[in-house]
Amino acid sequence: MSKILRTAGAVLGTLALAGSLAACGGDSLEKDKDKGSSGGASSGGGKKGSLTVGAAGFTESAVLAELYSQVLRDAGYGTSITTVKNRELYEPALEKGEIDIVPEYAATLTEFLNAKVNGEKAKDKPLASSDAAATVAELTKLASPRGLKVLPAGAAVDQNAFAVTKEFAAKNNLKTLSDLGKSKVKVKIAAGDECTVRPFCAPGLKSKYGIEVGGIDPKGVGTPQAKQAVKDGVDQLVLTTTTDATLDQYGLVLLEDDKKLQNADNVLPVVNAKEAGDQEIADALAKLTTALTTADLVELNRKVDAERAKAADVAKDYLQSKGLIKK
Repeated sequence: MSKILRTAGAVLGTLALAGSLAACGGDSLEKDKDKGSSGGASSGGGKKGSLTVGAAGFTESAVLAELYSQVLRDAGYGTSITTVKNRELYEPALEKGEIDIVPEYAATLTEFLNAKVNGEKAKDKPLASSDAAATVAELTKLASPRGLKVLPAGAAVDQNAFAVTKEFAAKNNLKTLSDLGKSKVKVKIAAGDECTVRPFCAPGLKSKYGIEVGGIDPKGVGTPQAKQAVKDGVDQLVLTTTTDATLDQYGLVLLEDDKKLQNADNVLPVVNAKEAGDQEIADALAKLTTALTTADLVELNRKVDAERAKAADVAKDYLQSKGLIKK
C-alpha cells in the first residue's frame, strides 16, 4: 500500500468512515482480553496480561505488527495480532480498546485525525509537515483527547520518494532532487494521475526544486508497471516510497528529498492509553523504535515480498540479530 494513497486518502477515508463500518457487518473486533483476538495469531496469555496488536492489509504493516508483538511477548505480555483492512476501521477500534497497539506513520495519522476533527477544513489547514518533532506534537494534541497515547517516533520512515535509473543518475550526476532541478532535464513521471495536483508530487517538484515535468504517466504509485516504464526509458522518474524493496530489480535508485518536500511519515507506535498506556509497554517498544531504520524496513519488506518468507520469521530473525529478544 503506497504512502501517497495513505496520505491522499486520509480526508476522504474519514468522511466515508460510517459507511465502511456499516459494510463491515458482523466482523466484530471485540475480544476477551485474556484470550486474545479472533482471527489473529496468538501467543497466549502472559504474566503481565494480554495485548492485541493491529495490522493493516499490506506487507510492511504486517512486519511491524510482528516486531511489536514479539518484543512485547519477550517483555512478558501475551500478544495476538489482528489484521484490519484499513485505517478507517482499525483507528476507531484502537480508540475503543478493541485493539491495544498499532504501528503507525506520523504524518499520515496526523492528517487522518485532523480530518476526523476538522472535516473538510483539514484540507486547507494541514497539521503535518516535514518536521518530525512538530508533526508528532500535532499528532499528540489530536490523539490524546481520543484516548490514544502517541509513543516516540524513530528514524525509520516510509514516505513518498522519487527514483530514477542508475544510468540516468550517473549520466546527469544526480544524487538529490535538487541535482535533478539544476540539471534542467525534463522528466516524465510514472505515478498516479493525482500527481498532477498533489503538492508533494509534480507541483512540489516544480515549486521547491525547479524540476521540469513534461507529463504524468498514470501507471500508479510504485507499481511494477510504473517502475518498468522508467527502466525502459519511457518515463524518467517514478513516484514510489522510501521502503520500496524492489528498486534494485529494476535498476532504480532513490533521489534524496534534500529540501524536505515530503511530510515526516516516521514510524511510531500508537496505543490505547487506558489498555496499553503503561510505561513498561512504552519502554519495550522504544528499544525497537530506536533500533529500526528505513534500510531495515526495506530489507524486511524484501524478504517477505521477494523471498516469500513469513513475516513472523523475518521479524524474529531481525529482533534476535539486534539483541532485542532472547534467542
